Amino acid sequence: MTQSRAAAVVEVFQPKLFTALKQGYGLDRLRADATAGLTVAIVALPLSMAIAIASGATPERGLYAAVIGGFIISALGGSMHQIGGPAGAFIVLVASSIERHGLDGFFLATIIAGFIMIALGAFRLGTLIRYIPEPVTVGFTAGIAVIIAASQLRDLFGLTLEGKEPAALIPKLGVLFAAFPSFNLYAIGVALFSGALILGIQRINKALPSLLIAVIAASLLVWAFNLPVETIGSRFGGVPSGLPAPALPTLSFAKVQAVLPDALAIALLGAIESLLSAVVADSMTGRRHRSNTELVAQGFANLACPLFGGLCATGTIARTATNIRSGATSPVAGMLHALFILAAMVLAAPLMARIPLAALGALLAIVAWNMAEKHTFWALARGNRAEAAVLLATFLLTVFRDLTEGILVGVVLGSVLFAVRMAQLAEVSSQMRLFDADGEDSAPHGARGSGDIIIHRLDGPLFFGTAPNMQEVMGRIGHTPKAMVFDFSGVPFMDSSGVAMLDRHIRKVEQTGAKVYFSGVSAPVELALRQFGLPKSRVPRLKNLQEAYDRASSELRASGPL
Repeated sequence: MTQSRAAAVVEVFQPKLFTALKQGYGLDRLRADATAGLTVAIVALPLSMAIAIASGATPERGLYAAVIGGFIISALGGSMHQIGGPAGAFIVLVASSIERHGLDGFFLATIIAGFIMIALGAFRLGTLIRYIPEPVTVGFTAGIAVIIAASQLRDLFGLTLEGKEPAALIPKLGVLFAAFPSFNLYAIGVALFSGALILGIQRINKALPSLLIAVIAASLLVWAFNLPVETIGSRFGGVPSGLPAPALPTLSFAKVQAVLPDALAIALLGAIESLLSAVVADSMTGRRHRSNTELVAQGFANLACPLFGGLCATGTIARTATNIRSGATSPVAGMLHALFILAAMVLAAPLMARIPLAALGALLAIVAWNMAEKHTFWALARGNRAEAAVLLATFLLTVFRDLTEGILVGVVLGSVLFAVRMAQLAEVSSQMRLFDADGEDSAPHGARGSGDIIIHRLDGPLFFGTAPNMQEVMGRIGHTPKAMVFDFSGVPFMDSSGVAMLDRHIRKVEQTGAKVYFSGVSAPVELALRQFGLPKSRVPRLKNLQEAYDRASSELRASGPL
């Protein structure tokens, strides 16, 4: 490996754990990280089980992801405070994937997604994900919140279903409505008690682990009064007291083809969610995460989680924020959080079986309400019509169609909106004479008003969105000049469409024997011109407009009288 390639690899993969250890890691920092890790584990323990159940899996699948994924993401990640594990944003995607391909097919899709994430990081594409428009992220987050809330209706009302609960929203609501006569008043009471306790504790003291306290209190209530409500033990048979042995899912070419769309969706959503979480952590701490390193870590985590039977893992915003507020100083806090969850599984698995599902349903309903970004959603919906259209399209497609479809359509619409706005900013002006700073005509006397030299001043980006308009404006010149100067001093960048438009216009002009000159060409524009067929050997580049005009005038005089 050459030195440059080695440097590139180091640039992509620089875990923050190494940075923290190089800074000096002593007992004080370990104590602070242990406290933060324990606090986050208390929050993550019930949440991981609730997310797994809502995803159509058993509760231990979420715990496995929190242990394996959480440890690897913290150990190898590019953020100093990121906490990894199962995320509520994945509930819809995981549930639909398991419904289509079974648990084994979902594990295969997650492994493929891990390889995709590693590739994204290796090719340094992590920074691109941050350019997803705000209406898209708000739209799909709100859509996910609606679906999460809908997925908890069964447990909140204690409904009894004859068959399997569908993953899609409309069929799900139909099945739940048909089963509504089977509602359980005790389950509703437990859900209301748990939700009220969570909200009450958060209002009094946000530092207290409201989720864990509510789950423990609800469990004691159900046990003390022997209430007839479903628990983890009654539905799933309990929680294992440790990690299983690693095992590979069934692998075949046909299976890979079948799960590939799900793998792409998991990779895309995992990359977006983790990098958004890292950005939130940066805003809270003033640090700067390494996006490509973070993607590589997410990839390795999602390679490992399925081997142990865990759900896909990603960076989680709420748990990361809790980690920071609890005083974490390094990724060691996230690694310890994973070990604390494992210790809880080993020591308290029989007690977890007593947790009522109605309490976990209330927990996730509150999580869905908090993640919906309601104020931002309504602000965007009432604002610019184009951005509101992007927001609503993403939201509605996420809720009623598919999460991946919602994101892709939202990004496409956002890109079109960006192109239109850039096209409105770009303009081209043409003039026959050049005036100096004193306002006097600096053109040669013979060319005054004759139109022998036409100057096109381009302003704004010249790309596929602006090229047609500029071509139309330049095509309005009714006569053919003897020389043409393009002033690029106001053009920040060009793409292949912009160069192709210029090339067509220049060829048309050159067929009449006229000469063409460029001025004020910046380095990015020069690179585009050379790459797409307009090298310096074909069209001269002058430093500024005055030099280009003087060059054109002198060459015209040399070739004959103007």
